Amino acid sequence: MAETRRVLVAMSGGVDSSTAAWLLREAGCRVEGAFMSRETCPCDAGQLEAARRVAEFLEIPLHVVDLSAAFEVLIDYFCSEYLRGRTPNPCAICNEQIKFARLIDEADRLGFDYLATGHYVRSASCDGRRCLRRASDAEKDQSYYLFALSQKHLARAAFPLGDRTKDEVRGLARKAGLPAAETEESQDVCFVPQGGYARLVRERVGSQVRPGDIVDTSGKTLGRHEGIIDFTVGQRRGVGVAAGEPVYVVDVDPRTNRVVVGRDEDLLADTLVAENVNWVGRPLPREPLRCAVQIRYRAQPVDATVIPVGRFGAKVSFDEPQRAVTPGQAAVFYDDELLLGGGWITREQ
Repeated sequence: MAETRRVLVAMSGGVDSSTAAWLLREAGCRVEGAFMSRETCPCDAGQLEAARRVAEFLEIPLHVVDLSAAFEVLIDYFCSEYLRGRTPNPCAICNEQIKFARLIDEADRLGFDYLATGHYVRSASCDGRRCLRRASDAEKDQSYYLFALSQKHLARAAFPLGDRTKDEVRGLARKAGLPAAETEESQDVCFVPQGGYARLVRERVGSQVRPGDIVDTSGKTLGRHEGIIDFTVGQRRGVGVAAGEPVYVVDVDPRTNRVVVGRDEDLLADTLVAENVNWVGRPLPREPLRCAVQIRYRAQPVDATVIPVGRFGAKVSFDEPQRAVTPGQAAVFYDDELLLGGGWITREQ
């Protein structure tokens, strides 16, 4: 990146985005920060103050971008997914529709060349396309959450931390004296209150939450539930029925308002169907594609065959059955470290 490049850095006040801004400034870039302001985020005020402290330390301007309306749409999606019997993935949606889309618009308005973030991922060029590779730090790799980014997004994106480990980043922050050097990592969805996601969903759409039956895989009623929003595929704790053996949620059916429970082996699936598939590291395949597929952020990628279905669909056939394939989560495709693409797991099989 040339020294004269102007880079807008998405700054949250945490150690990652702060170190990304410092690295770019040290590299000679003209750096300014952008903070995503969200009235719906209970931690927003503290994060904004932290981001301001870092910007003052770096002697760079900080632009506060009001994205409250966009976050309201994100929260509506989050709640509606639970009503549909799905388990949402708000971070991937936020990256695609808010952090990159809206902040790149802001970068355009302010005359910046790039938008940089503190994501742990590596950007590269692949046969004339922009693509993503896993971060050097496998434990921190965040490519799974970025599968939906478009070529337009990737052409403007910079990821200064992709070649560094988390320990190295924190060490750099300490060496630089950054105010965020000792900031703890946030593990929760930013807009979910302390009472948990179910409280948020009930506050938003409680009139649509209905009690129903908990049944086994044969359809026998075992108990009652207070709302399907309290359950996700693979769940064991809090199921609320006594069956003489451990039971797991194997399906959440919004059509019948039933929660289906079964044994651990009932969670195994040979296939999944993905919708709204986005191909990042390669064009749309014309033939079945052998690759590795990751079905949760912390899951290990597994060998599978991906069969394109139309322009935006895919069927995934696993070499070995996988546990707790969960509608609403992402299925992301890799060729070793290269992110090929991904889509959203749907109930339709």
